[in-house]
Amino acid sequence: MYPGAHRGMVPSGGPSQRLNELLDQIRQEFETEAQRNVDYEGQITRHIQEIEMIRSKVFALEQQHVQMKAKYEDEIRRLQNELEARGGPSQSSQQHPSHPPPPSIGHGPANLFGGIMAGNAAQGPPNLAPPPQEQPQPQGLPPHGPQGPPGLNPVPGPPQHTPFGGYQGPAMNGAYGQMPQPTASPKRGGPPRGPPGGPATPQQPPAAPYPGSPQVPRPTPPPNQHQHQPMVANQVSLRESNGLSDMDPDQVPEHFKKEGQDWFAIFNPRTRRVLDVDLIHNLPHQSVVCCVRFSLDGRYVATGCNRSAQIFEVESGQQVAHLQDGTLPEDGDLYIRSVCFSPNGAYLATGAEDKVIRVWDIANRSIKHSFTGHEQDIYSLDFARNGRVIASGSGDRTVRLWDLESNTQVLHLQIEDGVTTVAISPDNRFVAAGSLDKSVRVWDINTGQMVVRLDGEVGHKDSVYSVAFAPQGNQLVSGSLDKTIKMWELSAPNRMMPGAPPGGKCIRTFEGHKDFVLSVALTPHGEWVLSGSKDRGVQFWDPVTGIAQLVLTGHKNSVISVAPSPIGGVFATGSGDMRARIWKYERYTGP
Repeated sequence: MYPGAHRGMVPSGGPSQRLNELLDQIRQEFETEAQRNVDYEGQITRHIQEIEMIRSKVFALEQQHVQMKAKYEDEIRRLQNELEARGGPSQSSQQHPSHPPPPSIGHGPANLFGGIMAGNAAQGPPNLAPPPQEQPQPQGLPPHGPQGPPGLNPVPGPPQHTPFGGYQGPAMNGAYGQMPQPTASPKRGGPPRGPPGGPATPQQPPAAPYPGSPQVPRPTPPPNQHQHQPMVANQVSLRESNGLSDMDPDQVPEHFKKEGQDWFAIFNPRTRRVLDVDLIHNLPHQSVVCCVRFSLDGRYVATGCNRSAQIFEVESGQQVAHLQDGTLPEDGDLYIRSVCFSPNGAYLATGAEDKVIRVWDIANRSIKHSFTGHEQDIYSLDFARNGRVIASGSGDRTVRLWDLESNTQVLHLQIEDGVTTVAISPDNRFVAAGSLDKSVRVWDINTGQMVVRLDGEVGHKDSVYSVAFAPQGNQLVSGSLDKTIKMWELSAPNRMMPGAPPGGKCIRTFEGHKDFVLSVALTPHGEWVLSGSKDRGVQFWDPVTGIAQLVLTGHKNSVISVAPSPIGGVFATGSGDMRARIWKYERYTGP
């Protein structure tokens, strides 16, 4: 027998083959599990896509429902108004409103904007001196307007009267991102903080000369005021002539009225019709539109609403930018009360309830400057034509000027009551401000001295909510809660009296709105005064005669802001009905 023949037989391959088999088995199990994981991820992805599709369909259905609801409500309102115009029961006699109230703009009774929409302008906040109680303001009546998003407090709706009888469409109203009601919103995160103590409005010192008073080209008044007066046999007062909202549309000649899908215009039949208007774009928002403003080249319009500003292309109506500060907490409201473009169109300044002025780099969607210092809500902003200075007005009773090059505050002007509106003159020399104390003040920007104060017997009888310079800078228009608009002529100093300040006088009062005037402006060449009111109407006025050319309705709530395009022919409106609209106006060529 051979040596070692008694040992057992060793399997071929030995332990390494067994190890390889185990490794292969493990590899197969791993690959199987990996494939299962891929399958599971694919299933999850498909589920997510299905959920997103369902969400999109639900959202589309909701939007369709909202549109259908608005359409039916508009039709119901139109039929109700037509019934009323034909002698049926008035809509106001029915205790159920056709629309839920619009969202409030701000927080509680101390909010200026909310007060305007509620009609309660007589209550002042603890932070601001209450305005004189000369005339009680009309209280809000049955609410109108679309339902606001969750979390916004409802406020009473627009006035009860139904403009334009049976043809009433959605109504309008406007202001400069300004607010009615003499008071400012309380500070966040603590009790209201009163404005700082300090001197009253600066006295008039020897002032720098004011710009001259070149004549502004405007349309020639009609040669024969009685040529087109089918509705009146005798001469009527200017105030009665401008009461377009009280006219019965059925009695207005066809060529003195125009109706769109959800808007209506009446042209004053007591004067020659020279304008035509039409709707270009309807821009829905998620909240109240507090302000509208065009870029200097007229290509874009900016809007301010809750927590964000939007920029739209005027020609297409498409949104091209959405500007929102992502560093802020997402809870609560933060309304953008004012927006304005820099002259070169590269920046957009916004002023809000958080007392911060943000200057956005539009191309980069980023904040280039943040100016702080105001102690209450910022209600109005204006960019100087030189592109370097921004003026701001606040409920803290101050007007402030900010320099973008040095990134600092360069002027601080204190007055006796809340500042609701500011405007810089076209030559960059003066800043004007309207206030809750019924006054309009004008300061020299270089010296900080007040050069004229426009009030008194010929002045407004209630808070001023909007001011605007004429293109030549020699005139100023102001809109007030007293339901009027005033045009002021700013005269150069008397050359015979060295050191005398420039003067100012009221040369015209425009009467015809049925409720608070919230926003005023002049078209680029000064041919027309444009105004928006809580009565939901937008009116065009002849600045030479003071006669209203037309009244336009289309919004379902107060038009808080109106703005003409700097290139002419177009204007925008922003309203408490959560819509902005772009309109065109042109010379009328009909009969």
